[in-house]
Amino acid sequence: MTAERLAVLVAYTGDGGVERMMNHLLQGFTDAGVPVDLLLLKSRGGHVQGIPPGVNVIRLEAPTSLLALPAVYRYLRATRPAALLAAKDRAGRVALLARRLARVPTRVVLRMGMHLSGSLADKSALQRLARYLPVRWLYPWADKIITVAPAIADDLANIGHLPRERFKVIPNPTVSPALVERARQTAHHDWLADNGKNPVPVIVAAGRLRPQKDFATLIRAFARLRAKSAMRLIILGEGGDRRKLERLAHELGVEQDVDLAGFRENPLPFMYRADVFVLSSRFEGAPNVLVEAMALGTPVVATDCPSGPRTLLEDGRHGPLVPVGDDAALAHGILQVLDTPTAPEQLKAAVSAYTIEASTRQYLDALGISPR
Repeated sequence: MTAERLAVLVAYTGDGGVERMMNHLLQGFTDAGVPVDLLLLKSRGGHVQGIPPGVNVIRLEAPTSLLALPAVYRYLRATRPAALLAAKDRAGRVALLARRLARVPTRVVLRMGMHLSGSLADKSALQRLARYLPVRWLYPWADKIITVAPAIADDLANIGHLPRERFKVIPNPTVSPALVERARQTAHHDWLADNGKNPVPVIVAAGRLRPQKDFATLIRAFARLRAKSAMRLIILGEGGDRRKLERLAHELGVEQDVDLAGFRENPLPFMYRADVFVLSSRFEGAPNVLVEAMALGTPVVATDCPSGPRTLLEDGRHGPLVPVGDDAALAHGILQVLDTPTAPEQLKAAVSAYTIEASTRQYLDALGISPR
């Protein structure tokens, strides 16, 4: 086997930004001439179809990440890739254990995109400890830990009692060369005008319909705005909170102006034509949808959640940062942007480091692999 072969261990579990980001990164690796084996712990969701054709896909399909340990061990013993990139916490644990058992010189690099303590803020002390202990026990075995924001690195260093120099912050490979071309495709929605002049202002949000994204607060904020003037809200994504959100829109009397439009393989035309894009999350890592909206020049509003939005918006310089769960403040921020939108060129410049090419170079450097 070639000494420069790269393995990537990850679970595709839905239609979120992590899977889309991984596809971008895989494309960057193959474009750099690096042979890639993609070890899929799970393969669910629309982004599985977007895995670049040059990637060698190995479907493990384990019921749990830990049960994939024997398969990853056998892969490492047989293939001995130069490096293994493990995305997400559970995949990272498996990668570190498998490397220790296989006794191979493969370099293991973890990629963490979530602010761990922020994601566990509403959990019990015992639940937090169950997530923290693997970080303290296993993460010291990693050759490098990549995070998508400085606050995530600081958080993990504190949790795991790890030296900060063990971490490398790399912007997500979010902005592709085809971003604008894909965004200019037709949105196929009656509320969005192809010429960019919507007859009624349209707010767009995107993400899985689950508590983390807190679309309930966004709908409440929208109801405040809708009571004063005509506007519409489109939320892209699917998930377990759909019925709850539909009931909320009905109770607030705004169901005719709220469209839970479901998962879209290409959400960019919606974001491109929106009057404002909103991120209402309770916690994030580095929200790819916020980067994409800014790269398209669409004005944005975001909650000041841990940890990505404040970094992206440079403490509110490029768009309002509002408290988490505060629908009144979110409504005020949206109205502020609708009245005085941030200049598109300012937004695009703010995310210039998030291109696939720039991010891929830094990943390969952290992995110790030279592009061809």
